[in-house]
Amino acid sequence: MADPARPSRDPYAALRFREFQHFLTLRFAVVFAWAMQFVVIEWEIYSLTKDPLSLGIIGLAEVVPAVSLALLAGHYVDQVEKRDLLIKCQLGLLAVSAGLFLLTWPRIGGQLPARTVVGLIYLLVFCGGIVRAFVGPTVFSLFGLLIPRSHYPNAATWSSSVWMMGSSLGPAVGGLAIVWLGVHWSLLVVVGFVVMAGVFVLRIERKAVPEITPGETIRESLKEGLAFVFRTKVVLGALALDMFAVLFGGAIALLPVFAQDILKVGSTGFGLLRAAPTVGSFIVMMAVAHFPLNHKAGLKLLSAVFMFGVCIIVFGLSTSFWISLAALFLSGVADGVSVVIRQTILQLRTPNDMRGRVASVNSMFVGSSNELGAFESGVTARLMGTVPAVVFGGAMTILIVAVTGIFSPNMRRFELDEDGRKV
Repeated sequence: MADPARPSRDPYAALRFREFQHFLTLRFAVVFAWAMQFVVIEWEIYSLTKDPLSLGIIGLAEVVPAVSLALLAGHYVDQVEKRDLLIKCQLGLLAVSAGLFLLTWPRIGGQLPARTVVGLIYLLVFCGGIVRAFVGPTVFSLFGLLIPRSHYPNAATWSSSVWMMGSSLGPAVGGLAIVWLGVHWSLLVVVGFVVMAGVFVLRIERKAVPEITPGETIRESLKEGLAFVFRTKVVLGALALDMFAVLFGGAIALLPVFAQDILKVGSTGFGLLRAAPTVGSFIVMMAVAHFPLNHKAGLKLLSAVFMFGVCIIVFGLSTSFWISLAALFLSGVADGVSVVIRQTILQLRTPNDMRGRVASVNSMFVGSSNELGAFESGVTARLMGTVPAVVFGGAMTILIVAVTGIFSPNMRRFELDEDGRKV
């Protein structure tokens, strides 16, 4: 009988560890719930305000606390037991989701002025950003404690794929749920997935806390985490590339505007547009598990982000629903490749005792760039108009890829062998 801890070419090797199965399920549930909640709230906010800038403010309300607390959260995560901390995070997420559900209830929110409802939604999103600052580092740290290091490449692929599926299916289901259930009951679905995630957290045993350097201050701890990222050039390059690409390619935040005012396809079309990247991401998930992206990983990362920028430009210029749908599908393919490669690099190059701090830096670079991208898109849409803002974002993404490719030969040549080490 094969040893489950032994490296192999089996694309399902990591899935043979029961706790890792629970981890994937809870991760999918959390990401799905958070992504679905975000799109439902986007629709509700734009319906109440008819202002594209209000969509950007949603992202800003979440990203400010997430970024502000990221480094401290990473330091704290490295000091404590991960499973119990994740349970506390789940309770925080549940409180936010339940609050939004109650706020959109006609018997409660329907009795309040629209301006008050919008303000309270922003407040709950802000609270969610506080919780999120801890969720990312905790999940990233727990990952490394569930399986042998020899299976990290395969496990990172599955973990990234599950994240992609959740972040893509959440908005897609959210858009369709608005049509079928309405905003209020759609948020009850979100609450249900948060509860589901909590159940699977409880099925993971408590893990030992890595040794802590005696006498190390918070400042020294944070400095060490930042220093590791900045001296590990491939990690820094992958984070920076993805951050700027997502920051300027945040056209998805403007989908309610496209669906309602440009393509004029209503909530049904909105749901389909949101679903398009899901299909692309799902194809990537199935393909990468069987055909790893280790060979010429750096070049594939650059190519994927370049393709993402092109897709955003096509989407922005399109006045055809079907062309827009195809552009978003291909953007999902490109984003999926980028996410898998970046997460694999991070998991393999980060020591266990620094996972919380490195994950917090990742959260600052990439995890919050979606919300900052939403804010950037909202601001530029207000200043330039919706279509020029999207085209500008795609063009900036392509420019960043070109600059990175020219000035970072190490990124162009970066490869991973079958065990995930740099070649």
